[in-house]
Amino acid sequence: MNPVRKRRLTIALLVLVAGGVAGALVTQALQENLTYLHSPAEVIAGKAPLDSAFRLGGVVLEGSVSNSRIEATREVEYRFVVTDRAYDYPVVYRGVLPDLFREGQSIIARGRIEESVFVAEEVLAKHDESYMPPDVADKITQAQIAKAEELKRAAAASESTTDATHDAPATQGFEGATEASPQPEPAATVKQEG
Repeated sequence: MNPVRKRRLTIALLVLVAGGVAGALVTQALQENLTYLHSPAEVIAGKAPLDSAFRLGGVVLEGSVSNSRIEATREVEYRFVVTDRAYDYPVVYRGVLPDLFREGQSIIARGRIEESVFVAEEVLAKHDESYMPPDVADKITQAQIAKAEELKRAAAASESTTDATHDAPATQGFEGATEASPQPEPAATVKQEG
C-alpha cells in the first residue's frame, strides 16, 4: 500500500471514530435531559421512572393546596394533589408558585418520586383559562377511559356473582326487602318393616 493511500485511510478512520464518539456523547446527553410526561394513573401503575426525573401532568385537585414555612431555609413548602380525574397523586414543591397556579387548573410539574410523593423542582401553570396542554389533555382522557374500563370489568364481575345468588326464587321479607327463599329439603322416606 502506498504511503499517500495509507495516510488517507488513517484520516478517514479517525474521522469515523471521532464522529461515532461525538454521536454517542450527544445521544447520552439528550437521554439524560429528556423528561417524559406521565399522568397520576401512569405513576400509580408503575409506568413512571422511580430513579430519574419526569414530568407529572394533570389538574390541581380542588381543596388540596396547603402551605407551610420551613424556618431553617425560610422557604415556603406547598403540598397539593394532582389528578387526572381518575387517580390522584400527592405533590410537594418548595419555592414560589407561578401566578396562574390555582386549584382546578392544569399544571405540569418536573421532579421525581421520593417516598411515594412527587417532589417537584419546577411547576408550570397553564396560561389561559380555557387552555389545557395537549399532552395533559391526552393523559387525562386516557386515564378516564382506563378508569371506565376498570369500572365496567368490576360491574361485570359483581353482576356475575349476584346472578348466581339470585337463581333461587325470591320472597318478600321485612319492609319490602327481597331475600332468597330457602329451598325445601327433600322429605325423608321412612320404610316400615312389617
